[in-house]
Amino acid sequence: MNIPNRITPDAFVRMPIGEIAALPAEELARLQQETNEALRAAKAASAWLDGALAIKYADRAEAARRDAGKDFGTARFIDGDVTVVADLPKKVDWDQVGLGRLVERIKADGNDPREYVDISFKVPERKYAAWPSHIRSSFETARTVKTGAPSFKLMINREGV
Repeated sequence: MNIPNRITPDAFVRMPIGEIAALPAEELARLQQETNEALRAAKAASAWLDGALAIKYADRAEAARRDAGKDFGTARFIDGDVTVVADLPKKVDWDQVGLGRLVERIKADGNDPREYVDISFKVPERKYAAWPSHIRSSFETARTVKTGAPSFKLMINREGV
């Protein structure tokens, strides 16, 4: 029986990066597929466990926060020999149109809205690309283009597929 000498994802993380880069494309594609599958499986297992923990501890965490007089944040309690730290983060969304009206009202009252709010402007690239060239040229000095992180997806070509 001939067992191929295959590098496992557990083994390749201990290899020098240059040796990994020197591997044949087919081997890199296989490793990419295996690590992506392992990541998906780990994320699914983590989500499943998080669901079980929420079922087990949500009520106790809510009671602990209520006893501490808070709606959000961290609650600590003991379950046997385990300290459970349950965090319920606060997420705040602001109505942009409403904030814009308030900023205009602050300005109209003679105050500087930057003392109260952070103001930023964004131009969606899709809109910028649709502008006439004379408008785009006016904005070019305020525009910086940077690259994102490169990514590579490797697919093994199979005949007849």
